[in-house]
Amino acid sequence: MSKAHAHRKKKYSIKQILTSNQNWWNFYEKFESKIRTGILICIIKLLSCKNKLRGYREYHCSNPTCSHVKHIPFSCKCKACSSCGRKATEIWMEKQNAILPVTSWQHITFTMPSELWDFFWLNRYLLNDIPKQAATAIQNIAQKKSLTPGIFVALHTFGRDLKRNVHVHLSTTAGGITSDGLQWKSLFFHQATLMRQWRYHVMTLFRKAHRHGTLIIPNKIQQQLTSAFTLDNFFTELYQKTWIVDCAKPTNDHKKIIGYLSRYLKRPPIAESKLKHYDGNNVTFKYLDHTTKTYKKFSLTAEQFIAKFIQHIPDVGFRMIRYYGFLAHRVRGQLLPRVNQILGHEIEEKKAPTYAQMMQKYFGVNPLICVLCQFPLVLVATYFNKNNIFNLTQHHRELALLKNCP
Repeated sequence: MSKAHAHRKKKYSIKQILTSNQNWWNFYEKFESKIRTGILICIIKLLSCKNKLRGYREYHCSNPTCSHVKHIPFSCKCKACSSCGRKATEIWMEKQNAILPVTSWQHITFTMPSELWDFFWLNRYLLNDIPKQAATAIQNIAQKKSLTPGIFVALHTFGRDLKRNVHVHLSTTAGGITSDGLQWKSLFFHQATLMRQWRYHVMTLFRKAHRHGTLIIPNKIQQQLTSAFTLDNFFTELYQKTWIVDCAKPTNDHKKIIGYLSRYLKRPPIAESKLKHYDGNNVTFKYLDHTTKTYKKFSLTAEQFIAKFIQHIPDVGFRMIRYYGFLAHRVRGQLLPRVNQILGHEIEEKKAPTYAQMMQKYFGVNPLICVLCQFPLVLVATYFNKNNIFNLTQHHRELALLKNCP
């Protein structure tokens, strides 16, 4: 064995951790009543990824003297799946690079006090309103100058150590189209002004839910409350804090911002490259500590890791990415062409990368070339089998325990 091979780092996967030692099935049986539908659907999809149970495409070698046949099973297209997340990321990046106007962009991160994070797990409907509060802070500033900027927002619920950390990543054009649709003018966003607006809108959201009697209070917060220190007092204390709103310097390279966001939008809460060790019982991963700017290692039991990982899987149909301003879907068809015309930007239509192109790009292998004679493979049949969540759910146990599925 060569030294290079001996020192090659072992790779671990989320799917491996879920299926090893029946980790996921044991977790499911123990906490079934507490597992959200969105989590269950996502994990079943992940477990079935590239399993012929989902269906597959059958390719034959085009060389008449070669009998090679290749089956390529369908992937799961699940946010928790790293391999599917990579392709989804590539598709999203290509789409945004073609759509977003070439102009100055600014990336802004909106955070909130950690005392609020647990509220969202008990009041998940609030997560749906948080992206809008960040976009509203930008739009309020722009409206004072009668401008409409282009905004896209991504909601994150996790920190790099998988803990709960609800925050918003927002990218906005550092300018906007005038109300008459004839000009493009620059915009400048002051961090302090944004912070005050963001803080006001978020706290108003919480106070409104409390007044309507729909806000569930975490036990840790509930224990602090008394007749002299009410939830309103608690909210007032948070409102008096300085919330961190990080405004990056504007850049003319919108592809840089897209590349930055793409690392988080379509992929699992933790990259598999961060998984450093798994011995069947414990998982160790590394993460960048923002406070010390150093990498740290964190070890958890398989059950603890699964619990932290799945809590960040969104509900069914939840949109992690939202668009506002002239990028909002209801006005995009009207305003975006006008913006591109003013800026002199011609839209380049690009097709999403195919499975074969992705394999060629990342692994240097063309999967549609015969491994025996190097002739092209030809698609001859497609079998859809049980490629829907209802049918897959019936085989949940077999998939989790790596048993043969009918």
